[in-house]
Amino acid sequence: MEGRSPHRPRLGTSPTRNLKSGEEHTVATKFVFVGAGGGSILLLQKAGLPEARGLGGFPIGGNWLVCDNPEIVARHQAKVYGQNLPEAPTMAVPHLDTRILDGRKTLLFGPFAAWTTRFLHRTGSKTDLFRSVKPHNLMTLLKIGATNLPLVRYLMQQGTQSMAGRLRVLRIFYPNAQEKDWKLIDGGIRVQAIKQTDGEAGIVHYGTEVLTSADKSMSALLGASPGASVSVNIVMEVVKTSFPHLLAGEEGKKRIEAIIPTYGTDYRLAANAARFNELAVQARKQLKLI
Repeated sequence: MEGRSPHRPRLGTSPTRNLKSGEEHTVATKFVFVGAGGGSILLLQKAGLPEARGLGGFPIGGNWLVCDNPEIVARHQAKVYGQNLPEAPTMAVPHLDTRILDGRKTLLFGPFAAWTTRFLHRTGSKTDLFRSVKPHNLMTLLKIGATNLPLVRYLMQQGTQSMAGRLRVLRIFYPNAQEKDWKLIDGGIRVQAIKQTDGEAGIVHYGTEVLTSADKSMSALLGASPGASVSVNIVMEVVKTSFPHLLAGEEGKKRIEAIIPTYGTDYRLAANAARFNELAVQARKQLKLI
């Protein structure tokens, strides 16, 4: 490992274990992408990357009210947003949303925050948060907590909220909502990455970002749920940072344009409006929206 060029990817071996069967095997690779959701922080800490020093995680659970009464669901076909409370994170803006769950059209309302110490929804452990606290990130986490007391109070209030309290919020959107038509479901966990710079500023940034090691051998996705809106951008960031040769030259340009026809063009310019409209129509046809 010592004496390696800082620009040359390292060849490493990593033992892996199937959590269901217990089977173990070793993988040799020059590059690792960590896309393990909230578990990314623990994996980065195990990897011992210098770039991960000072990095911590703050898990927030999410609950939703769900209605599958066909008569009520049929009245709504949209996503309607409201205003979040001043102390609430931006990702907690309340909204009423049409969704398909298990093949059935339903209505979702929320989200409602919930306190948790787990980093993963189904396989996480209650000790995840405590295991992630290290000497190098302890002060950062303490500073964030001390400078964001309204957020801490908000999470405590949300976590202890009754069904009646949640329905009162829902009735701002749907005044005739009845408790018999709605049920509370566990919607998952988000682990917000907290860096040393966040602790210095006292600010929790609810964004999504990619952390890459100096030798370009490992990248990890951190932050809030990326969703379809930014997932392609995340992949492109990894490619440009760790595999720039794939985009180099005429061959690389043709390859990426075949995959992403809009790549490398600024469609904010009026000169590209006609091409934008053409691609937009193609996208809507592929998605069967027209």
